[in-house]
Amino acid sequence: MMELFFAAASPFVRKVMVVLHETDQTGDVTLVQSVQTPLTPNPANLNPLAKIPCLTRPDGPALYDSRVICRYLDHRAGAGLYPERRLWETLTLEATADGIMDAAVLMVYEGRIRPEGKQFPDFVEAQWGKVAAALDALEDRWISHLSGPLDMGNIAVACALAYLDFRHPGRDWRMGRSALAAWEATFAARPSMIASRPS
Repeated sequence: MMELFFAAASPFVRKVMVVLHETDQTGDVTLVQSVQTPLTPNPANLNPLAKIPCLTRPDGPALYDSRVICRYLDHRAGAGLYPERRLWETLTLEATADGIMDAAVLMVYEGRIRPEGKQFPDFVEAQWGKVAAALDALEDRWISHLSGPLDMGNIAVACALAYLDFRHPGRDWRMGRSALAAWEATFAARPSMIASRPS
């Protein structure tokens, strides 16, 4: 049995959870709650970088980060979430989504971890600028790919957009991005997205 060190609120964990649902592997993984921050790592987590998700396996070393885990789970299931015909596009979309998540998580940490007098609003706005630029690229260049067959690119983007709603609802990422908003509304109704939604 594999073990997944996770926290339900993490968008990177959610990517893995969606893949587990989409590939019918949820029964092969035991979930190990691992709530942590950069200041409070979990010593039980076998990722030496002290980040989640981390997947332990009985037949090999622990796997991290989310891109490696998702690629492994896809290979294990033969699900085709990294299709050879459009591999570079899929990987680029996944990297774009992960960049959105990275910036959005840093915004949360700036308010949650730094003492109030040491918080840096310009840093937060710079992170949102990265998010906004990536969202514009998705709206302008990637809707046709997102609307195509299921792959890791559209899973990752859906998880990134859901995280913006979860942690940054006041930013209204949908404004001026009607095609992306319409796509997200459809994708969010997938059973895997509903089952992995943080409470």
